[in-house]
Parts: sequence; structure tokens; C-alpha cells
Amino acid sequence: MREFLVELTTTIPEGTDPAEVDRVRAAEAVRAGELAAGGHLVRLWRPVGEPRSIGLWRADDETELRQKVLGTLPLWPWMTAVVTELQSHPNDPGGADAPA
Repeated sequence: MREFLVELTTTIPEGTDPAEVDRVRAAEAVRAGELAAGGHLVRLWRPVGEPRSIGLWRADDETELRQKVLGTLPLWPWMTAVVTELQSHPNDPGGADAPA
């Protein structure tokens, strides 16, 4: 699988019932766990003081990532995504060629 750095920004539509937001956020947590267990969600961060998330995701290609991975997130209809495909760097200290 390829790796992708994904920046997700969630914008809750004005006037959305807070109970609905809570329900969707709870479903999001469940789905994120499922995607992690399946090897698609590797890491997830939230920059301090910002309403966005940055994650390391895996998929066969960007189409699969957007349609079959990110597209299954309950919050996806309220999200915008910036996707950057990654490749290994020869100087990565944690890469496959790093000394043990």
C-alpha cells in the first residue's frame, strides 16, 4: 500500500443539531478504529489550537483512499481534504534501510 499525508478540515454546517454532531462524531471514532485495524489509518494528529487533523493513511492509490477509505468516514460530507502522496526518503532514520 502507498502512504498519504492527509489534512482534514471539518466544517459543521450552520444550524446542525448538536445531538446529530455528537452522534456523527461517535460514529467517526468507531470508523477510525476500524480503518486503523485494517491498516489504512496509521497515525492521526491535531495541531494545537486548530480545528483540523493531519493523518498518515495507507491505500493502494489515491482513488481508493478517497472513495473507499476517507469516503467511509461519517464526517466525510462535512470535510475537506488535502492529500499528499508520500515516498520514502533515503535519509529517513526510521526507514526500512535504517540500522537496527
